[in-house]
Amino acid sequence: MNDEPTTQPWRIEDLIDQYLTNLRVEGGVADNTVRAYRRDLEKLQAYLALQGKTDPLDVPPHLTGFLNHLRAQQLSPASVSRCLAAIRGFYRFLSTEHGAPEVLSQLPGAPKQWAKLPKTLSESEVTALLELPVGQGLEEIRDAAMVELMYAAGLRVSELISLPLSAVNVEVGYVQATGKRDKQRMVPIGEVARRKLVAYCREVRPALLKGRSTPALFVTRRGAAMTRQSFWIILRGRALRAGIHKPISPHMLRHSFATHLLDHGADLRAVQMMLGHVNIATTQIYTHVEHKRLKQVHDDRFPRKRRRARPGETASQD
Repeated sequence: MNDEPTTQPWRIEDLIDQYLTNLRVEGGVADNTVRAYRRDLEKLQAYLALQGKTDPLDVPPHLTGFLNHLRAQQLSPASVSRCLAAIRGFYRFLSTEHGAPEVLSQLPGAPKQWAKLPKTLSESEVTALLELPVGQGLEEIRDAAMVELMYAAGLRVSELISLPLSAVNVEVGYVQATGKRDKQRMVPIGEVARRKLVAYCREVRPALLKGRSTPALFVTRRGAAMTRQSFWIILRGRALRAGIHKPISPHMLRHSFATHLLDHGADLRAVQMMLGHVNIATTQIYTHVEHKRLKQVHDDRFPRKRRRARPGETASQD
């Protein structure tokens, strides 16, 4: 750390690169988070350019305007909060590594976030998706195994595509997932997923690799690991074939995994461990999903709701 404050004008793009490298190397921050922070800091850089500013130390007086600029783009409170977190971390880095003046107290507070229930698939929709007839092509067998495993273990898409072959025990039936900040967890996968993985590993993966070598569990015909974008395309295509026409994402399978476990009486702590949540409060959002579903069932089925009011009664007395 330098004792004297910096006096030279810094190029903000260079400082952003330094900060993100520090996050990745010393902080162990996941690549997806680093990319998200880069996008957030580039929003700040673009806004400053519109104001005719290039020195990052000119930022604080303009941050209220920047916050309004983010809100005008109709970003969610979560996105705005993450952007401000990226900026705070950036200025903390400038203060620590470059002796820049402390400016964190001048940053506006994060907007209040609202609880947003995760979107899920019903059990019948998941069944239709997972029991979709599998064609004879190699990719068809691979894709069916990927979708089954994602739901069976509640994996994030990044965890699914980064699985090495060594992380799956198809004899016993469990997967060792590596989550955020490289935290590892063991998750059982069930008999159906185990059988599909056995078929893929024994028959399909070697045929796709054609003698090539890679640690990746799920591979393409080129012998490369599956990408996030490719899996999104695969999942959406299979969903349409299964008759699911609402928007679907890989994370919906993870949400559905947790919700369906709780629906069938699973312990919240066990679900927390399988999802890899550090804080159980993160897992508790799925109890709200169950409460919402029960209320909908009550609203739809409770007979007293439909009884017509007698003379002298009001509807509220029901």
